[in-house]
Amino acid sequence: MKRVFSIASLALLAMTISVTSCKNKKSTPKKEGEVLLTQYCSGPDYFSNKKYFRANAIGESLDQMTARKKAMSAAKEQLAGDINTTMKVVGDNYVKSSEFNNKEEVLERFESNARTVVNQSLSGTKTICEKVTKTSEGKFKYYVAIELSGDELVGKYNETLKKDENLKIDYNYEKFKETFDKEMEKMENR
Repeated sequence: MKRVFSIASLALLAMTISVTSCKNKKSTPKKEGEVLLTQYCSGPDYFSNKKYFRANAIGESLDQMTARKKAMSAAKEQLAGDINTTMKVVGDNYVKSSEFNNKEEVLERFESNARTVVNQSLSGTKTICEKVTKTSEGKFKYYVAIELSGDELVGKYNETLKKDENLKIDYNYEKFKETFDKEMEKMENR
């Protein structure tokens, strides 16, 4: 009888070990030293889409205002880069689709105007998320996300282009807006 009890005990012990080891294999253990971090003002809600150019950044400093300035500066730099890239593509595609005789000169003027408009427009950015944390080292960490309306940008761009006498002759706002909207639509699908 003792032998049956011993075999039953061993079988129960073996089942307990195998269930426990299977359970441990299913859960993914953290690697030693890794910590899951929360990054505020980031993620799909803060990506550029067909209506808005968006950017986010983090600034860190012992001074809270300096952390904010660093974050805002980095976000605006990223936003300006994204807008410049998009406007270059829009300008290229617009000039190609319109087939001007003097393509190169017109394209240079479009790019020049785009830089001017982007620089003016960045002052119209809207902050859509701000979070401040304090690290264990006593530093402030500032998270920020900003946006700029695509329609507002195109409106300012249109005003600038209409003032350029040489471009005004060849410029077609509807065609330009259509080209711009197609490029903004691509952002939604990224």
